[in-house]
Amino acid sequence: MRVSVDADDPTPPYEQIRGQVARLIEAGRLAPGDRLPTVRQLAGDLRVAPGTVARAYKELEMAGLVETRRAAGTRVAQRPVLTSSQRARRLAKVMSDAVETARSLGCAEEEIAKAWATALGRR
Repeated sequence: MRVSVDADDPTPPYEQIRGQVARLIEAGRLAPGDRLPTVRQLAGDLRVAPGTVARAYKELEMAGLVETRRAAGTRVAQRPVLTSSQRARRLAKVMSDAVETARSLGCAEEEIAKAWATALGRR
């Protein structure tokens, strides 16, 4: 699992971690049942406080993306079957977060639209 924290990014470190892990799960690069590093291990690797990683993991758990069990650690949760309205709400949230991040970077709407087109494979 490749996760990093950019100290120059205005996004809080816990949110950078949460977002990267969520994207890895959503892209299928982390599969249901895969074990995530321990809080202490990832905190040490990223040189952040354990509470930072714990908060990211807690938010991932609240979103239903991971499950934490005593002695079993934190693992990627089984993906529930979503209704079309649930998928639409989640997609809207992901896109809203992406636009918010782009705006925090100083991107104009035209740049954001161009990035969406590129991400969708259109030029």
